[in-house]
Amino acid sequence: MNIGTITAKWAERAPLREAIIDVPSGRRVNFGQLDQRIRKLANALTARGVKKGDRVAVLAKNSIEYLEIYYACARAGFIAQPLNWRLAVPELARILADGEPTVVVTSDDFRTERAGLQREVDAPLWLEFGAGADGSFEDFVAAATDSEPAASRTVGNDDPTLILYTGGTTGISKGALHTHKSLYMGMLNQTVAERVVPSDVYMLTGQMFHIPVALAMNYMAHGCPVVLMNFEARQALEIIEAERVSAFLGITTMLNWMMAVDGFERFDISSLRNIQYGGGPMPATVVKAALESFPCTLIQGYGQTEGMTMTFLSQEDHRDAIAGIHPERLASCGREGFVTRVRVVDEAGRPVPKDGSTPGEIEIQSEANMLGYWRREDLNADMFRDGWMRTGDIATWDDESYLFIVDRAKDMIISGGENIYSTQVEAAIHKHPAVLEAAVIGVPDDEWGEAVKAVVVLKPGQSATEQEIIDTARAHLASYQKPRSVDFVEALPKAPTGKILKRELRDPYWQNRGRQV
Repeated sequence: MNIGTITAKWAERAPLREAIIDVPSGRRVNFGQLDQRIRKLANALTARGVKKGDRVAVLAKNSIEYLEIYYACARAGFIAQPLNWRLAVPELARILADGEPTVVVTSDDFRTERAGLQREVDAPLWLEFGAGADGSFEDFVAAATDSEPAASRTVGNDDPTLILYTGGTTGISKGALHTHKSLYMGMLNQTVAERVVPSDVYMLTGQMFHIPVALAMNYMAHGCPVVLMNFEARQALEIIEAERVSAFLGITTMLNWMMAVDGFERFDISSLRNIQYGGGPMPATVVKAALESFPCTLIQGYGQTEGMTMTFLSQEDHRDAIAGIHPERLASCGREGFVTRVRVVDEAGRPVPKDGSTPGEIEIQSEANMLGYWRREDLNADMFRDGWMRTGDIATWDDESYLFIVDRAKDMIISGGENIYSTQVEAAIHKHPAVLEAAVIGVPDDEWGEAVKAVVVLKPGQSATEQEIIDTARAHLASYQKPRSVDFVEALPKAPTGKILKRELRDPYWQNRGRQV
């Protein structure tokens, strides 16, 4: 399987079928046009001396060109190295130095960053695209031949094709190296869970420098058009209405923001068939609100850059929970996916009981798992154990193998010798009607070692006091679990995946105090 040939099938079968709708630029392309551009770009890179396994870095927001680069790299045997445009130039330079790309492609809205990177990074070829670009990318593609790249017949399966850098929730980001097969198997997991149909229209709300791009590519593999955007809640609703979007992935905060849009009920979102949510725990109150607000089914996906989406809480699980059948499962991330094996183990690697209360680390066995971290054999040795990939997530599981994540291993708070799982405290805080988002961290405490602090974002136009938040949590938790203090902020720091960067919230409190974050 060569991921880069996804467009070739539909270019032959239905060349005029719409492939990409690029909302930011107003452009639309069909499969015939897209596949031609992919062939020419692959040939242009090959003619310039880019070899199998060489890296091609990309710094841009979601765009047609971005997908062209992904597919062309896969088609010809190169490795795409997407860059998180939210990062500062020094961190981008570090990632480029890590990947040592032969080619760096940027969009015109990152010209300042490009200039800074060119002073720091020695890459043989730099190209730019966009309405205000220097024309180098377009000239490069236009001059190439329009034949099928020879490598497309020999490249695929276990060949690496993509380095996705982790969100860095616990430290410096690392490059997860994926193959054609691991991407394909992750896409198969999604096909089964999302129940993709040929009439779907998929809206990509996440950024292409992270794993959601594989979900969009999966819909394209089914001949479905993909709508590109850079997420804003009102615009997302407008796009669903205008393009008759039927499916999208919304991280927890995105669904909250969409439901909070003034006049939400007036948007025609009847085309929606299914929404997948993920990127962090979603309180049951928010899940119920989403099921009442959106006219479609919901599924939850739990995953990581390293293994794509690994478990799913199905459409039926949501329906049953709302009907009063196992309502506690709204707090679960479901069961293993179609091509995934899951286990929960203690520190010695022994499975913990399926009693719904004994915590252990989630480990994954799947052909959707990454090959390993790019150039980090020191980490890979600890990451894989007897063919199982460690996640660093702590969970319990019940007698039907439903997983309940209780925390990241490094996010657990130990106060007075008691283990406090921040996600449980956050779920209690979310029962206050004014809370939009909440993050719970441990801060230094001379008496207890750590004390629980909540950092809260309130819904627009609503208010709450520190004591109200503490009282709400205390009503649903043991006394030692409640927050001792509350900070109110406008927004929480987030990784590209949408996961809250608790490390950034903790660091100021633990400087020179010795906590490992």
